[in-house]
Amino acid sequence: MSRFPALSLATRNLSRQRLRAALAALGIVIGVFAVVTLGLLGNALSVAATEELGGLGDQVIVSPAEESGRETLDSRDVAAVRRAADGRGTVVPLQSTGGTVRGTGGQSVAQVYGTENPQALFGNGTGAVPSSLRQGALVGSGLAGELNLRSGSSITIEGNDYRVVGVLPPVDSISPLQPDSAVVLPPSAFASTDASQVVVRADSPEDARAVASGVRDRLNSRQQRVSVFSLTSILDRISEFFDLLNGFLLAIAGISLVVAGVSIFNVMLMTVAERRGEIGVFRAVGIHRRQVLRTLLIEATLLGVAGGAVGAILGTLAVVVTATQTELPLWAVLQPGNALVPLGAFAFGVVVALVGGIYPAYRAAWEPPVEALRG
Repeated sequence: MSRFPALSLATRNLSRQRLRAALAALGIVIGVFAVVTLGLLGNALSVAATEELGGLGDQVIVSPAEESGRETLDSRDVAAVRRAADGRGTVVPLQSTGGTVRGTGGQSVAQVYGTENPQALFGNGTGAVPSSLRQGALVGSGLAGELNLRSGSSITIEGNDYRVVGVLPPVDSISPLQPDSAVVLPPSAFASTDASQVVVRADSPEDARAVASGVRDRLNSRQQRVSVFSLTSILDRISEFFDLLNGFLLAIAGISLVVAGVSIFNVMLMTVAERRGEIGVFRAVGIHRRQVLRTLLIEATLLGVAGGAVGAILGTLAVVVTATQTELPLWAVLQPGNALVPLGAFAFGVVVALVGGIYPAYRAAWEPPVEALRG
């Protein structure tokens, strides 16, 4: 401390007024705590929602446009979609209809899909879904449980019998195809060879946007032949919503930090008023005004550092405990990018404390020593 006399003096002054300093630092603690908790919760919710809906972001669904009067897509349409998606994803023509499924456990109404590549749409990376389907049927996990079906069971769909060759794994994320309550058949089971829709499983959301734009340019340049639904638009809207929500929450939390800055300002003013005589003596014996200014600013900074550190730590712990006790995923809270929130809140708290102490410190340092000694 002897090498830093201003820091030593500032620390001693704060220790002499512990209660007042603690109350001033408490304002920073509360403000930083609010910023960290609301910021981390907002970011975690955004990351968790994006991950939950991430499977939607890479899908592009092409179907006949209502204006065209068609109900299916012909081979030329499918070929155009393949060219637009070349190198950007997997193209899966899909036939679909509704039907009544009968099994050993009863009957149920289900969506019936026809595709030769069920793994591209219904696989979850575990290899449980075959890459090709030439005979038999795949049933969704929900439908299998409802009708007591398993591999080797027999089902009847609209008078036709099929042998169950596999059960689709349950889907935890949102999917527009609803595979849990569906039956997947080979295309040969359908009377028409045309596709009801074409699903493109793009390699990334950026590729999905490019594919959607390419399909529109190729098929809708002269007339509205197809309807292109890129699910990335849903994720974009969700991201915009969470950005607005995070900004709103941080703005509310920032108000508490501003209030804390006013508290620091008030404490520093009172401290300077009570120590006018002491400051006057310092100035009278030759202590330069810059040294007085530096000491008072260090006092305000120490309050900000102490309050900011405690608030950041408590806020982070509160969010982690919340994640462990609720359905909020802990991994969403512990994302590396979220470390910027407590660090930023800590820095903001220090800046607020420093700003709150500038005017009182400047006023004390530039007051004439004679006036300060008079009190």
